[in-house]
Amino acid sequence: MIDSTRLKSSFAWLSLAGGCLLPNLGCSGAVEPEVSDEPVASALSQLKALAKFENENGSSATLNVNGAIDVSSANPFFRAIGTNGRSCSTCHLPSENWSITPAGVKKRFRQSDGTDPIFRTNDGSDSPDADVSTRSARERAYSMLLNKGLIRVGIGIPAGAEFELVAADDPYGFASAKELSLFRRPLPVTNLQFLTATMWDGRESTPVSDPLLGPNQTITDLSKQSNDATLGHAQSSAPLTPELRGEIVAFELGLFTAQTRQPKVGALDDAGALGGPEALQRTLNYFGINDVIAGDSLTGLPFDSGSMTVFQAWASDPGAQGAKRLARQAIARGEALFNHKPITISGVRGVNDALGVASFQGTCTTCHDSPN
Repeated sequence: MIDSTRLKSSFAWLSLAGGCLLPNLGCSGAVEPEVSDEPVASALSQLKALAKFENENGSSATLNVNGAIDVSSANPFFRAIGTNGRSCSTCHLPSENWSITPAGVKKRFRQSDGTDPIFRTNDGSDSPDADVSTRSARERAYSMLLNKGLIRVGIGIPAGAEFELVAADDPYGFASAKELSLFRRPLPVTNLQFLTATMWDGRESTPVSDPLLGPNQTITDLSKQSNDATLGHAQSSAPLTPELRGEIVAFELGLFTAQTRQPKVGALDDAGALGGPEALQRTLNYFGINDVIAGDSLTGLPFDSGSMTVFQAWASDPGAQGAKRLARQAIARGEALFNHKPITISGVRGVNDALGVASFQGTCTTCHDSPN
């Protein structure tokens, strides 16, 4: 269990205004773009610094603070570095908010008959022993990936675990104490300045206690994670060089993604609202910001439950009429409820224990306390 109050990190102190985001990580200079074989590539080898994509709820956008998003192989994030044809972008697509979706995976299966690099038995199939000799066999073998967008992570029970495995019932006939099959959706590699843990279970995270050390430690964690992913998911025969790790991490840290438009309300940054990636990129965050237990780690101010203000402006002036006005006002009321509606909080280890009370009156922001 990861205690999010102890794992907050920030890159707010970094210069986000052009040039190399992290000069000490060895960002690459200008390179003539090449045409990428990856499915994310368009006729052009670069996406604009603000890349917009339609989705079922309107549209989202990614802001790259370092300029245009180079999707050619000049960018190691989009380069097949391993031995199985995969790159980071195989499972982290710009058009799918830097992750994957079942719909997108199914489309790639249809287009390639299940031979696209995402379809590999080391982690894409339900079992590494699955039959993938025919199209129909591949459709069965990759059912979790096709239907749920899940990658299989094989991890054994660690030494010193507080439990033991007494039986395994795996419909795919593989899992055991030596290697459990854990199915997880690839996490988005965007908005990383707001990370509370690296990986689903935090296994790549190193806890920190100093707000000024949080950014450096998270950079270290992401660097290790990029190498582990290349060795595992991409089946690389050699570790990434420090230079390549640095380029990948620097690219990831420059990305900010958010929804920009919703059909019923229109643009989410209209009439003073703060939706979209530009406002998100300006949002301050650091280790221990607005902590409910200890207060703010840098300012010393007490916890503020009213930390969500993205749509505050719509409460007084939605900047629209008719149904759109009503929808915007409803969002503003929802944000106010999120900030201030009393909730009895009990049984939350790490919070109730730290406060020394069995229960107390909190709000949604008691746990979701990072501003905006």
